Amino acid sequence: MTELWLIRHGETEWSASGKHTSRTDLPLTQLGRERAAKLGKYLAGTKFAAVLRSPMLRAKETCEIAGFGAQAVVDDDLREWDYGVYEGRTSAEIQAEIPGWSVWTFPIVGGETVEHVGDRADRVIATALAEAGVAAKGECLRVALFAHAHILRILAARWVGLEARGGSLFALGTGSVSVLGWERETRVVERWNRGFDE
Repeated sequence: MTELWLIRHGETEWSASGKHTSRTDLPLTQLGRERAAKLGKYLAGTKFAAVLRSPMLRAKETCEIAGFGAQAVVDDDLREWDYGVYEGRTSAEIQAEIPGWSVWTFPIVGGETVEHVGDRADRVIATALAEAGVAAKGECLRVALFAHAHILRILAARWVGLEARGGSLFALGTGSVSVLGWERETRVVERWNRGFDE
């Protein structure tokens, strides 16, 4: 059965400071590049039926440093949640103006609804399963997805049958690996948020 390996990009200047980053195309920091290299060592020898990545530079760099750039195919549905007017701002800054604000519970002015991001996540899942199905029948197949925190959290929620807003239950660090798979016929989270800080 197919496994989806969710790989969040390495650290950027904005992710380090907690700023919401979707359409702003930032490169990795030096620490982000170092963790991507550790990620590559961890994944060395792992075979993927397909590798899909976000079109954003931070996902591209992480994928390339980890050693999967040549295999990767850009999937626009793996872009990060569009935060609209909240782009480049931290939750604390926004909450100073809107008490109790959360990306999960308040409207995203000028951006995407959580349900729309959930629809994109569903399409990524369908694409990943189709790619694995083309590669071989009846084998345990892996598909790597190099992307961003919120889209991957929402994708995990959709994988296990939660609504998109259920992504709020899955914390995800930069430069991390998580695995979605199966227990018999049930979709499950096999491993979550494996980091490379040491």
